[in-house]
Amino acid sequence: MSNSDLLAEAREAFEQAAEAEADNRKEALDDLRFARLSDQWPASIVQQRQREGRPCLTINRMPAFIRQVVNDARQNKPQIKVHPVDGGADPETAEILNGLIRNIEATSNADVAYDTATECAVSSGVGYFRIGLDHTHEDTFDLDIGIDRVLNPFSIYGDPCATAADSSDWMSAFVVDRMTKNAFAAQYKGAEPVDWEQEGYAAVGAPWFDDDGVMVAEWWRREEYVKTLVLLSDGTVSDAARMQAMADVLTAQGITVQAERQARCFRVRQYILSGAEVLEERAWPGRYIPIIPVYGDEVDIEGKRHFRSLIRDAKDAQRMFNYWRTTSSELIALAPKTPFIGPKGAFVTDAAKWASANTQSHAYIEYDGPAPPQRQPFVGVPAGALQEALNAADDMKAVMGLYDASLGARSNETSGRAILARQREGDVSTFHFLDNMTRAIRHAGRVIIDLIPHVYDKPRIVRVLGEDGRPDARPINQPVPLTDRHGQPVVDAAGAAMTRVFDLTAGKYDVTVSSGPSFTTRREEAAAQMTEMVRAFPQVAPLIGDIIAKNLDWPGADEIAKRLQAALPPNAQGDGGIPPQVQQLIQQGQQKLQELAAENAQLKADRTLEAQKLELDRYKAVTERMKVVGETAASSPAPAFNSPDRPSLASSSRSNR
Repeated sequence: MSNSDLLAEAREAFEQAAEAEADNRKEALDDLRFARLSDQWPASIVQQRQREGRPCLTINRMPAFIRQVVNDARQNKPQIKVHPVDGGADPETAEILNGLIRNIEATSNADVAYDTATECAVSSGVGYFRIGLDHTHEDTFDLDIGIDRVLNPFSIYGDPCATAADSSDWMSAFVVDRMTKNAFAAQYKGAEPVDWEQEGYAAVGAPWFDDDGVMVAEWWRREEYVKTLVLLSDGTVSDAARMQAMADVLTAQGITVQAERQARCFRVRQYILSGAEVLEERAWPGRYIPIIPVYGDEVDIEGKRHFRSLIRDAKDAQRMFNYWRTTSSELIALAPKTPFIGPKGAFVTDAAKWASANTQSHAYIEYDGPAPPQRQPFVGVPAGALQEALNAADDMKAVMGLYDASLGARSNETSGRAILARQREGDVSTFHFLDNMTRAIRHAGRVIIDLIPHVYDKPRIVRVLGEDGRPDARPINQPVPLTDRHGQPVVDAAGAAMTRVFDLTAGKYDVTVSSGPSFTTRREEAAAQMTEMVRAFPQVAPLIGDIIAKNLDWPGADEIAKRLQAALPPNAQGDGGIPPQVQQLIQQGQQKLQELAAENAQLKADRTLEAQKLELDRYKAVTERMKVVGETAASSPAPAFNSPDRPSLASSSRSNR
């Protein structure tokens, strides 16, 4: 594609994006000026009141509501979690990826990017942050991934045809920026300083736009293409083009193609454009446009997406609050200065003093007439204006769903349970802002995971961070000796050292995001719970003292933890062994179980002997009876066999039993 065709396509895409976002930008700018710059009175009313010498008070309550939501998001930082998906991935490599992402967030101040985007979303309806690449050091070719904030959300124009909540389906995006003419000439030598199409951006107005400089546009273009995948007989899935290049090698190894299919893929390119030419062109290694929007309250009406801020519907209530507070202040201020009333001609004497009696203090004022002029009485505080101001304040809370308990103020709730319930209602009413931030960070994790195989594709040592922020250097994409829990190398049957490779380019991984208190907060809670456990079970204090010390924040806690750990027996210093005290308890328990088992067996044996003795006694009784019967029969005539008077052995046995 020629440069002229590319510029024409870019201008058309930019015009569509600017037209689609015109209403959202207008409303967003009005929200920002209203909430952040306290521009809350119509210009015509301000001019009229200034001419009349009347006040225009602005008691801006919007920042308090905005800070409540934004600071809640700051306290509950979403954390990116990587999980293995297929057989080529493994949990240990996933842990390295988690530590690498934490290091990326720490080194690039990602928390600032997240907080800025959230604040823009709450204040104006949409905010952004972006993901970029930069060299690790000035003297190296290694690249690192970074997360950068977007201070001016009006500089970004997204894809007007996208519908995904996290912008994962963006096919186009623009980032416009104004450069001074000197900076433009220094960076793009020989280029014509012609502005990019500026209608959409210029409509925002000052301070976002001025005429002193050159506007350039950064155009991100995502293209879809189809490639052929083949399944080889050894189970490998490969690109058909790569397979054809290695056809001779695969044939020699006896590997054949089992199946093939068409795969839908994406590639991304970045263009830097002026109004006259293409200044730069780069291929982006990932398949997503690395600009992440954070949306506020999203509403789709007839296919048009509207992004609304937290305070969009509360502006009228804020205006009424300003009006009634201004009115009540004005009435109270004018009340002591009510005019004097007297007969005609009474103010002729000392007319200058009478004219300034409401503004100056005079020792005396003369009058001419039978009765002195009288001042009108003070009518009191304007209760109606104050009540309307209170109603407007309640309207603001009701519209945004943030009541006194959520703002830290005292309300009519008296019990702790009632206060927590009202605070929870406020959190629920604004939770969609935090949830949209979580979605954005999840997509950012997806973009980073997509970039890592392309950026960290060579043997190198990277720094990873644990959940507690402790750094560790881990070698990737190279053999690493296997060690056991004691740090000793693992050998195979032949005595050779075993190795493994943490390959960040292999396998597929999925991303989830968990929101909750920071690690510091969770550590403080853990220390408190451990302390309570020690109070309940003092005997465990020597066994977990080092762990408690690790979770404390006062200076020297880590050193104390090391000393406590060194005082433990060797098999209780964190290498997986069981402390002697616990072993003793286990042995005592096992011994007690053995004693109980022996006692139970003895009881069973005693019951068996008793039963056998009873059975033997019964048989002896039967034998004695049979003996008596036999002796009786021998001394008397034998009865018939079927005689009913003849007892049977069975009946005798049953009777004796």
